[in-house]
Amino acid sequence: MIRRISKYMVGLILLLLITTIGSAQQSGPIRTGQIPSTMPIMQPTAPTSLTAPPKNPTALSIARLHYGGGGDWYLGNSAVPNLLAFIKSETGWPIDSEEKQVKIEDQALFSHPFLYATGHGHIRFTEEEAERLRTYLTSGGFLFINDSYGMDKSVRSAVLALFPERPLEEIPYDHPIYHSFYDFPNGPPKIHEHDNQPATGWGINIDGRLVLYYLHESDIGDGWEDAHIHNDPQEKRIEALKMGLNIVTYSMVH
Repeated sequence: MIRRISKYMVGLILLLLITTIGSAQQSGPIRTGQIPSTMPIMQPTAPTSLTAPPKNPTALSIARLHYGGGGDWYLGNSAVPNLLAFIKSETGWPIDSEEKQVKIEDQALFSHPFLYATGHGHIRFTEEEAERLRTYLTSGGFLFINDSYGMDKSVRSAVLALFPERPLEEIPYDHPIYHSFYDFPNGPPKIHEHDNQPATGWGINIDGRLVLYYLHESDIGDGWEDAHIHNDPQEKRIEALKMGLNIVTYSMVH
């Protein structure tokens, strides 16, 4: 069963989400689920982005996280544009099709409700970065980490630095992230074999909201890339794109 969300509602959700995250540093943590009685009409109060803002202020955008530690954070430059194009074709939602890139210390961080991190090797946060990213996540932001291979140990260490009191928990198959737009009754799809282990999704829940979602042994990010890069079967690429749409949808409505 497919859940459809109107373009009007998505526009309102996106505008509210950007506004509440952007104001977090000035007014304290704000839950995106707390919808005010009057929809804000002013521009977000977040600091001016280092990248050009979308022409449509309600347009969906995805920001790639430029993290430290030596991993190839930049991996797969066709992945995010392809996912955004798929989302637009499936939903008709307003889309900012240009990938954004942001570091945790950038003023623009709080202007991006959805962060995407991927790569191989190591990911690491300094104490200052961990504190700022924690504020971002507890103020309504969302981080999706895709292990393209070899990141598992460092991801778990980095997340522990973010939330030492909240270890990563495996996300059950009945969680809304697997049913927010398309149904994935068996959990995340297996796109690449890697170590021939089942695909698993892990996360950090705060007050009933998943603020960080980590995919291991799935690698949907590779499935988002142009077909000739990894030669994934078309059905696998579609599964990866559908799961990406689920993750983005969940982040917007929770």
